[in-house]
Amino acid sequence: MNAPAKAHTHKEIMVILGGLMTGLLLAALDQTIVSTALKSIVEEFNGLNHYTWVVTAYLLTSTASTPLYGKISDIYGRRPVFQFAIVTFLLGSLLAGASQDMNQLIATRALQGLGAGGLMALTFVIIGDIVPPRERGRYQGYFGAVWGLSSVAGPLLGGFFSDNETILGITGWRWIFYINIPFGILALILTSATLHLAKEKREHSIDYLGAALLVTSVTLILLAVSVNGPQDGWTDSKTLTYLGIGSALAVYFVWWEARAKEPIIPLSLFKNHTFSLTSILGFIIGAGMFGAIVMLPLYLQVVKNESATSAGLKLIPLMLGIVTTSIISGKLISKTGRYKKFPIMGTAIMTLGILAMYRLEIDTPYWEIAIYAVMVGAGLGLSMQTIVIALQNSVEFKDMGVATSSNTFFRSLGSVFGTALFGAILSNRLGHYLIVGREELVVSNPSVALSFNESDIEKIKQNTAVIAQLPPEAQSTALNAFVNSFHVVFLAAAPLVAIGFLLALFLREAPLRTSEDYAAARQESAGEALG
Repeated sequence: MNAPAKAHTHKEIMVILGGLMTGLLLAALDQTIVSTALKSIVEEFNGLNHYTWVVTAYLLTSTASTPLYGKISDIYGRRPVFQFAIVTFLLGSLLAGASQDMNQLIATRALQGLGAGGLMALTFVIIGDIVPPRERGRYQGYFGAVWGLSSVAGPLLGGFFSDNETILGITGWRWIFYINIPFGILALILTSATLHLAKEKREHSIDYLGAALLVTSVTLILLAVSVNGPQDGWTDSKTLTYLGIGSALAVYFVWWEARAKEPIIPLSLFKNHTFSLTSILGFIIGAGMFGAIVMLPLYLQVVKNESATSAGLKLIPLMLGIVTTSIISGKLISKTGRYKKFPIMGTAIMTLGILAMYRLEIDTPYWEIAIYAVMVGAGLGLSMQTIVIALQNSVEFKDMGVATSSNTFFRSLGSVFGTALFGAILSNRLGHYLIVGREELVVSNPSVALSFNESDIEKIKQNTAVIAQLPPEAQSTALNAFVNSFHVVFLAAAPLVAIGFLLALFLREAPLRTSEDYAAARQESAGEALG
């Protein structure tokens, strides 16, 4: 019989956290760091027509692989699978930095994403293994800090590296990938030295067909909504084909999982009220988070004419909101054992913050923008990690890996769908408002309208640098079109997050398990594994 797992001390947990947070930072950072460097990359590779794939390839593989990591780590153990994810991510980073054309870069970004899926999923699984739910709140602020830091540091570092032609003799933008290597090695060292978890022997059985169906269906659907739909149109034959085949495979996946001996995502988990509710909440929070984090820096760069580096710095209030409320709510959860009120408060504050962004105009002062950013960040900090604690407290110990990684999977899905949805809304409304603005110019100032024709409108939709070349009155018209488009995006995002608030009201609050409860659950799980 397996010896009972020894409880970790606070000092040991903090050292383990160092390795986990380093790995999580790598994955979170690479979701945002590339965006501000894309201009330099596509100019070097002449690959403007494929630039969205640099982001999409990463999101596709990281999202599709997330639930697989939880299941595989349940079978083979957390540390080797987590370290496999680190090595895969590092290899992808090294190759991405050495890419010589867009096709190579897209392929290596997909490899990076494959590693990132494990880093994002297993970080929360491992914390669930070593820290009882009652005590987990005191550590959740650190993970909130990682997400907050990545939301600011990503655009900031991406802007810094791409603004420099060369650094140490290497093209500046390539450092957005090479910077990962020392941190990844540090994460490997820390996890090798400290991450010693009791491994329960389980029968090795992987649902390969289920895994293939999941990855293929998710990939096709995400391609349709994040690439083909926005680029080619939602009624385009390729978009509809991808959506149709992806949806059919998703239905087949559900049918198969109900019959598989050891499914990738056990459908029985959805009978758990908390698992189902937190999965939907995770999706909504992921969508709302990216709606704010992607659109706010774009507003700052286009409308307020900030550089990529400056826009990154001005997102610091968002980070402060996430970090502060993560730490405070975490300590209160550990102290009181109560957690339901935090996602309720968080989704409410986040809804109000996104709705308030409807007030953003060309001349909105920065202090006002900062207040709205703090509100959105505070809402994220109160919600994001709390629902993970609620989920992990509600499932059996043997399902910890697959349940936690599934929750991360749904949040990642939300981020991809949210980015695609809000990007499509922005693009559609921008074209509309640019045409309306030009028509108004034709009436009010025909001479200026002559220098702002339909060709300029198409160019602006592809490259915002064109705005600076227009006459002042035409510039104002173009910027107002952007502002009005952002308004529509924020009006669309707010009701989505408000649905999260309504769902949070139905979250069932169960007593958080203590160290003694957790030890008993681990022992029971170990006994079942041997039995």
